[in-house]
Amino acid sequence: MIRFTHVSKTYPNGVTALRDVSFQIAKGEFVFLTGHSGSGKSTILSLIFADQKPNVGEVRVSGFPVGKLTATQIPRLRRKLGVVFQDFRLLPQRTIEENVAFALEVTGAPRKGIPGKVMRVLTRVGLAGKARVYPKELSGGEQQRVAIARALVNDPPVFLADEPTGNLDERATRGIFQLLQEINAGGAVVVMATHNLALVRDTSYRVLELKSGGLVYDSVLERSGSASPEQE
Repeated sequence: MIRFTHVSKTYPNGVTALRDVSFQIAKGEFVFLTGHSGSGKSTILSLIFADQKPNVGEVRVSGFPVGKLTATQIPRLRRKLGVVFQDFRLLPQRTIEENVAFALEVTGAPRKGIPGKVMRVLTRVGLAGKARVYPKELSGGEQQRVAIARALVNDPPVFLADEPTGNLDERATRGIFQLLQEINAGGAVVVMATHNLALVRDTSYRVLELKSGGLVYDSVLERSGSASPEQE
């Protein structure tokens, strides 16, 4: 589903975010991206989402060669991706159901089927009863559930989460993490960037650890005896 082959990324300001990074993520995997701020986690997600292109190496996502995509091809890739961020990015002037519907409207979905899809996904995240309220009326955990619903409404096979629990308390964090686990159990690849090592330690999901733009640990290789973790 996702493959990085000797990928390096340097931004126009001269900052090198990734250095010779290689890994593959198979269908159905749940993968944590860990590492300190500035280690390259968000850059990896940006490359998967085709918001950035590699300077060196190849990134392939669901068969799409990210580095070679034209402006008209990028939306085709993004329709296969669901993305949530730490800061929710909801539209404050729209209700919860309108926020989720917007994700369908921008992809040209038939208008007749939108209300039904919206209610199904809001039910899935436990917010069907709050469809007509506005984001400011919800808790942080509820707002993140709306963001997840918006990302899920197109049934993407790949789900990216960039520090999705970073602004939440422990209870809300556990609820959001459980929802991501359910998404993964439904067959989607989930790639979650996080600083929350307690979540990482409590599961057996794969861990990719980054340091200064390099991949220093892959738990799959560790379990196979091919690599050892770098202690920080």
